[in-house]
Amino acid sequence: MRLFRRVPKLPADKRPPLEDEERVLAWAATEGDGVLVATNRGLWLPDGRRLGWHEIHKAAWSGRELRITPAEVAQERNGYTVLVDAPVAGFLLLEPGELPDQVRTRVTRSVAYTSHHPLPPNGGVRVVGRRISGADGLSWAVRYDAKTAVEADPIIEATDQLVASAQEATAPPAA
Repeated sequence: MRLFRRVPKLPADKRPPLEDEERVLAWAATEGDGVLVATNRGLWLPDGRRLGWHEIHKAAWSGRELRITPAEVAQERNGYTVLVDAPVAGFLLLEPGELPDQVRTRVTRSVAYTSHHPLPPNGGVRVVGRRISGADGLSWAVRYDAKTAVEADPIIEATDQLVASAQEATAPPAA
Protein backbone atom coordinates (compact mmCIF):
# COMPACT_ATOMS: atom_id res chain seq x y z
CA MET A 1 0.00 0.00 0.00
CA ARG A 2 1.47 3.29 -1.07
CA LEU A 3 -0.26 5.06 1.81
CA PHE A 4 2.19 3.58 4.32
CA ARG A 5 5.33 3.51 2.20
CA ARG A 6 7.54 6.57 2.54
CA VAL A 7 9.19 7.69 -0.69
CA PRO A 8 12.49 9.52 -0.13
CA LYS A 9 12.47 13.16 -1.21
CA LEU A 10 14.60 14.18 -4.18
CA PRO A 11 17.66 16.06 -2.81
CA ALA A 12 17.50 19.77 -3.69
CA ASP A 13 20.91 19.68 -5.41
CA LYS A 14 19.63 16.93 -7.76
CA ARG A 15 16.39 18.70 -8.69
CA PRO A 16 16.26 19.58 -12.41
CA PRO A 17 15.12 23.05 -13.60
CA LEU A 18 11.38 22.31 -13.80
CA GLU A 19 8.85 24.35 -15.78
CA ASP A 20 6.04 26.12 -13.91
CA GLU A 21 3.47 23.33 -14.45
CA GLU A 22 5.99 20.48 -14.13
CA ARG A 23 6.06 18.21 -11.08
CA VAL A 24 8.23 15.29 -9.96
CA LEU A 25 6.49 11.90 -10.08
CA ALA A 26 9.37 9.55 -9.25
CA TRP A 27 13.16 9.50 -9.21
CA ALA A 28 16.03 7.08 -8.77
CA ALA A 29 19.76 7.36 -8.24
CA THR A 30 21.93 5.98 -11.01
CA GLU A 31 25.36 4.44 -10.83
CA GLY A 32 27.81 7.22 -10.05
CA ASP A 33 26.32 10.43 -8.73
CA GLY A 34 23.43 10.96 -11.17
CA VAL A 35 19.67 10.70 -10.94
CA LEU A 36 16.81 10.01 -13.34
CA VAL A 37 13.76 12.12 -12.60
CA ALA A 38 10.32 11.37 -14.06
CA THR A 39 7.96 14.34 -14.23
CA ASN A 40 4.59 14.90 -15.85
CA ARG A 41 6.50 16.40 -18.83
CA GLY A 42 9.22 13.81 -19.38
CA LEU A 43 12.31 12.06 -18.10
CA TRP A 44 15.26 14.12 -16.88
CA LEU A 45 18.57 12.37 -17.59
CA PRO A 46 21.70 12.60 -15.42
CA ASP A 47 23.31 14.93 -17.99
CA GLY A 48 20.58 17.54 -17.39
CA ARG A 49 18.58 16.93 -20.59
CA ARG A 50 14.87 16.17 -20.51
CA LEU A 51 13.27 13.78 -22.97
CA GLY A 52 9.57 14.42 -23.37
CA TRP A 53 7.49 11.25 -23.07
CA HIS A 54 6.67 11.59 -26.78
CA GLU A 55 10.41 11.57 -27.56
CA ILE A 56 11.01 8.11 -26.08
CA HIS A 57 10.53 5.34 -28.62
CA LYS A 58 11.20 2.43 -26.27
CA ALA A 59 11.85 1.88 -22.58
CA ALA A 60 12.93 -1.51 -21.22
CA TRP A 61 13.43 -2.50 -17.59
CA SER A 62 15.58 -5.55 -16.78
CA GLY A 63 15.12 -5.41 -13.03
CA ARG A 64 18.40 -3.52 -12.60
CA GLU A 65 18.89 -1.44 -15.73
CA LEU A 66 16.53 0.99 -17.44
CA ARG A 67 17.27 1.20 -21.17
CA ILE A 68 15.84 4.19 -23.03
CA THR A 69 15.70 4.41 -26.84
CA PRO A 70 15.02 8.03 -27.78
CA ALA A 71 13.45 8.93 -31.10
CA GLU A 72 15.51 11.18 -33.35
CA VAL A 73 14.04 13.37 -36.09
CA ALA A 74 15.44 12.31 -39.46
CA GLN A 75 13.22 14.55 -41.57
CA GLU A 76 10.45 17.12 -41.22
CA ARG A 77 7.53 16.71 -43.61
CA ASN A 78 4.26 18.57 -44.00
CA GLY A 79 2.27 17.74 -40.85
CA TYR A 80 4.57 15.04 -39.48
CA THR A 81 8.15 13.99 -38.82
CA VAL A 82 10.14 10.93 -39.87
CA LEU A 83 11.78 9.33 -36.84
CA VAL A 84 14.68 6.94 -36.37
CA ASP A 85 16.11 5.39 -33.21
CA ALA A 86 18.80 7.43 -31.44
CA PRO A 87 21.48 5.50 -29.52
CA VAL A 88 20.16 3.52 -26.56
CA ALA A 89 21.01 4.95 -23.12
CA GLY A 90 21.27 2.49 -20.23
CA PHE A 91 21.04 3.42 -16.56
CA LEU A 92 21.80 1.09 -13.66
CA LEU A 93 19.32 2.03 -10.94
CA LEU A 94 20.44 1.40 -7.37
CA GLU A 95 16.98 1.72 -5.82
CA PRO A 96 14.49 1.97 -8.70
CA GLY A 97 11.37 2.58 -6.63
CA GLU A 98 8.47 3.61 -8.86
CA LEU A 99 10.62 5.09 -11.63
CA PRO A 100 10.48 2.14 -14.10
CA ASP A 101 6.69 1.90 -13.72
CA GLN A 102 6.24 5.65 -14.19
CA VAL A 103 8.42 5.59 -17.33
CA ARG A 104 6.49 2.67 -18.84
CA THR A 105 3.12 4.20 -17.96
CA ARG A 106 3.95 7.68 -19.25
CA VAL A 107 5.53 6.50 -22.52
CA THR A 108 2.54 4.22 -23.17
CA ARG A 109 0.01 6.94 -22.31
CA SER A 110 1.67 9.37 -24.70
CA VAL A 111 0.64 7.15 -27.64
CA ALA A 112 -2.85 8.14 -28.77
CA TYR A 113 -2.78 6.46 -32.18
CA THR A 114 -0.57 3.82 -33.77
CA SER A 115 -1.00 1.79 -36.93
CA HIS A 116 1.38 -0.19 -39.14
CA HIS A 117 0.96 -0.27 -42.92
CA PRO A 118 2.81 -2.36 -45.53
CA LEU A 119 4.39 -0.40 -48.37
CA PRO A 120 5.41 -1.92 -51.71
CA PRO A 121 7.65 -3.50 -52.74
CA ASN A 122 8.92 -4.86 -49.39
CA GLY A 123 8.68 -2.22 -46.70
CA GLY A 124 6.31 -0.70 -44.22
CA VAL A 125 5.60 2.32 -42.05
CA ARG A 126 4.21 2.87 -38.58
CA VAL A 127 2.11 6.02 -38.18
CA VAL A 128 2.00 7.36 -34.63
CA GLY A 129 0.06 10.21 -33.04
CA ARG A 130 1.40 11.14 -29.59
CA ARG A 131 0.26 13.43 -26.83
CA ILE A 132 2.71 16.06 -25.62
CA SER A 133 2.29 17.09 -22.01
CA GLY A 134 1.23 20.73 -21.84
CA ALA A 135 0.24 20.96 -25.53
CA ASP A 136 -3.09 20.56 -27.28
CA GLY A 137 -3.59 18.08 -30.10
CA LEU A 138 -1.32 15.28 -31.25
CA SER A 139 2.20 15.26 -32.63
CA TRP A 140 2.39 13.05 -35.73
CA ALA A 141 5.36 10.95 -36.77
CA VAL A 142 6.25 7.93 -38.86
CA ARG A 143 8.88 5.25 -38.44
CA TYR A 144 9.79 3.22 -41.52
CA ASP A 145 10.65 -0.48 -41.49
CA ALA A 146 14.11 -1.50 -42.63
CA LYS A 147 14.43 -1.89 -46.42
CA THR A 148 11.76 0.74 -47.10
CA ALA A 149 12.69 3.21 -49.85
CA VAL A 150 11.92 6.22 -47.66
CA GLU A 151 12.99 8.81 -50.27
CA ALA A 152 11.02 7.33 -53.19
CA ASP A 153 8.21 9.63 -54.35
CA PRO A 154 5.52 6.89 -54.28
CA ILE A 155 6.49 6.01 -50.69
CA ILE A 156 6.37 9.66 -49.61
CA GLU A 157 2.96 10.12 -51.30
CA ALA A 158 1.56 6.97 -49.67
CA THR A 159 2.91 8.06 -46.29
CA ASP A 160 1.38 11.52 -46.68
CA GLN A 161 -2.01 9.89 -47.37
CA LEU A 162 -1.70 7.47 -44.43
CA VAL A 163 -0.86 10.29 -42.02
CA ALA A 164 -3.67 12.49 -43.38
CA SER A 165 -6.15 9.62 -42.93
CA ALA A 166 -4.97 9.03 -39.36
CA GLN A 167 -5.23 12.74 -38.56
CA GLU A 168 -8.75 12.86 -39.98
CA ALA A 169 -9.80 9.74 -38.07
CA THR A 170 -8.60 11.18 -34.76
CA ALA A 171 -9.76 14.78 -35.22
CA PRO A 172 -12.34 15.94 -32.71
CA PRO A 173 -15.84 16.30 -34.17
CA ALA A 174 -16.69 19.74 -35.47
CA ALA A 175 -18.77 21.78 -33.04
